[in-house]
Amino acid sequence: MQLLNPKKYQREHADEASRQLVEKTIAFFENKGLRRIKEDDQSMVWYEDFLQFIKEEGVFATLLTPAAYGEGDPARRWDMWRISEFNEILAFYGLCYWYAWQVTILGLGPIWMGSNEEAKRRTARLLTEGGVFAFGLSEKTHGADLYSTEMTLTPQGDGSWLANGSKYYIGNGNCAALVATFGRMAGTGEYVFFVADPKKAQYECVKKIDTSGVRQAYVAEYALRDYPVSEADILSRGDLAWNSSLNTINIGKFELGCASIGICTHAFYEALNHAAGRNLYGRFVTDFPHVRRLFTEAYARLCAMKLFAMRAADYLRAASDDDRRYLLFNPVVKMKVTGQGEKVIALLHEVIAAKGYEQDTYFEMALRDIGMLPKLEGTEHVNMALIIKFVKNYFFNPQDYPEVPRRSEAGDDSYLFRQQTGGLARVRFPDYRLAYAGVDSPNIAIFREQIELLRRLLIEAPPSQEQAGNIDYMLAAGQLFTLVVYGQLILENAKIYAIDNDLREEVFAFLIRDFSSFALQMNLNYENSAAQETFYSSMIRKPATNSQAAERVWTSQVYALRDQYVMNI
Repeated sequence: MQLLNPKKYQREHADEASRQLVEKTIAFFENKGLRRIKEDDQSMVWYEDFLQFIKEEGVFATLLTPAAYGEGDPARRWDMWRISEFNEILAFYGLCYWYAWQVTILGLGPIWMGSNEEAKRRTARLLTEGGVFAFGLSEKTHGADLYSTEMTLTPQGDGSWLANGSKYYIGNGNCAALVATFGRMAGTGEYVFFVADPKKAQYECVKKIDTSGVRQAYVAEYALRDYPVSEADILSRGDLAWNSSLNTINIGKFELGCASIGICTHAFYEALNHAAGRNLYGRFVTDFPHVRRLFTEAYARLCAMKLFAMRAADYLRAASDDDRRYLLFNPVVKMKVTGQGEKVIALLHEVIAAKGYEQDTYFEMALRDIGMLPKLEGTEHVNMALIIKFVKNYFFNPQDYPEVPRRSEAGDDSYLFRQQTGGLARVRFPDYRLAYAGVDSPNIAIFREQIELLRRLLIEAPPSQEQAGNIDYMLAAGQLFTLVVYGQLILENAKIYAIDNDLREEVFAFLIRDFSSFALQMNLNYENSAAQETFYSSMIRKPATNSQAAERVWTSQVYALRDQYVMNI
């Protein structure tokens, strides 16, 4: 497992077509250069050149068409191994490019999940023509509250409908080939997904919603005014429409973590190159011990982000009605990986300080954009509320599963378009302690002690009825559980990628500190029983220190990346 370096690109690909597509994408951005990317960003230039590139190279058609609609082309498949990497690459160069891709994925979800075969074939054709897509779910007044949607389809007596209503904060809403739109049938209230064509007169792109992030993207408010809808436009109704909205988000939220990794990786290279070449008071910035600590921690957190997200992708690809563990791991990617991205950028900013605000740096964009990702596709609180539903089965109701290997093979992950919904209380997990089998190191031992204290707390001093009814209390306590899940998948992938012991110790050192911090917050901010306070206090632990191992990580892994990547100007 290595950080992405476009100048020395290395990645295992199942087929040559996939590799060529990535290399062409890298070449597009490197030929464009940082100066032009920043000029376009600051001038809020619409990224027509990028859209033309994906059309000419068939990028979205190749990566986002399920095999069943790929007309026999083996390169066209919905392959989450490829998709996860492409998220990282696009965000590495600019979040606006990733955003066009992300909202296309969301817009395609209800189409591929629906029951309208002609709409699917039409969509496949539009993708080959370079089309992008949009996801019309949220509304200005109600946000993503699906129960309150005001988009309405009124029957006309001839088997058709007229759609009326508006949608808000819709990426690609100005130029999408089709917009998958969520609404309700007048009279019955039945949920429905249908496609709207922005080229029709009854589709009004009301305005661009100005935001402080993704300057170049067009985030739209659109309105349908007596928009004609035929049976050919209906994607799904009833439970299928409702489930399509939720399952699309299940896919889309995963992409946010991968994007955060891309932003942090580029910012890391830029910060390291700057600091290593800057001399202050007769010493290079990277000679100062505190700077080395900041960089080493940022590197450890970034590597952990990537280890977790890539492992979560394995489980996403292995998903079935009998193995739905991804329903826990996906929101952790969304919440934890994106939150860690904010920490990485903050650590790097401590080093480069005012340089990070300069208009000709990538870092200036990273500072602005990294905070967006935890806020999209559900806030931290929304995803934490989902995560804590799995606590009981995760800790106390294990089930055996075949081991999930690295899933880098070519494959069409079509299960994601027919996901089973509901029944989260039935989702089972193997014993989490299996990830620690055969692993013996000081910091992993301390982290395991913290986990067991949390498990004992749940048995001996569980939340009272009043505490369980306090959503703030439960969400805060959920941070501890999330770290347990985070550590498990990191350790699983550390074995798969043979991560060296020194880096692994640095990763678990910050996990111990984070666990201790959350335990302290539970005591400082909330009313607890005496037993609970004792448990939380016992969880506050100090990681084992090994200055020689930390120095090896700095020298051989962190500082060794100096000048290994500099974007073309």
